[in-house]
Amino acid sequence: MSAGEAFSLRPNHKKKFRAPVVKEIIKKVLQEKLDGQDYHADNVTNYTKEIADLIRDRLKDLGWDRYKYVVQCVVGEQRGEGLKMGCRCFWDSDTDNYAEEMYISKTCFCVATVFGIYHY
Repeated sequence: MSAGEAFSLRPNHKKKFRAPVVKEIIKKVLQEKLDGQDYHADNVTNYTKEIADLIRDRLKDLGWDRYKYVVQCVVGEQRGEGLKMGCRCFWDSDTDNYAEEMYISKTCFCVATVFGIYHY
């Protein structure tokens, strides 16, 4: 990283958080980890950690320097009940963004959200 990039207030256009790219990564990870899996309450803790870690690791591979990631993963039993989730963030809308993806099977559901925050 050059001295000019070290104090940049905005990311390079090529290294800006792109929600569609992140959404596709999340989708692939959820399919890899949850396809063919049945819901078991004893395994949920491990599922959420593994999914969040794998998403984070794949985001790091993108090389979007100076972004900090917050990965949230919720896994629950599919019983036909509703679920509402919400969040509020105070951030710079020019540099920061988020992406989310949902996975639903016969026995479980998963919602994964990634927040990308540019570190000035």
